[in-house]
Amino acid sequence: MATIHKNLSNYDKATIPNAKNFRFGIVVSEWNANITQGLLNGATDTLLENGVLPQNIITWDVPGTFELTFGSKHMANTQEVDAIIAIGSVIQGETKHFDFVCSAAAQGIKDLNVLGETPVIFCVLTDNNMQQAIDRSGGKHGNKGTEAAIAAIKMATLKQ
Repeated sequence: MATIHKNLSNYDKATIPNAKNFRFGIVVSEWNANITQGLLNGATDTLLENGVLPQNIITWDVPGTFELTFGSKHMANTQEVDAIIAIGSVIQGETKHFDFVCSAAAQGIKDLNVLGETPVIFCVLTDNNMQQAIDRSGGKHGNKGTEAAIAAIKMATLKQ
């Protein structure tokens, strides 16, 4: 695994552009809320630590990971944001549902990036079990939300 020896929350703040003049959107899946709220906290804390004003962070909830694409598209079309972070968590079950939801979310967010003008950051955990999700949403591997926020800042700067 890519994160086995990596803490997702580690970054060199000196290499991150100042984000105080940017507005960010975050679209969060309500499914596996204990995980997605941890990711949201990591993303929000990181944005704030890098100069984003609290009023420049817009957060919307959607029912599940599958709905992240529509929520992100609607946010890009209706809100003046410089980048969007799409947060979700899908945990492997006994059926192929996992494969379909993960694939649809990845493809949908990819399509938004190819066709749209607002960068959408893929912050969707696709784990084999709950412990892996916990480890990556504020546990022993740090917080993927932190990593997504740094990517959002960098992409907003690139877009500028």
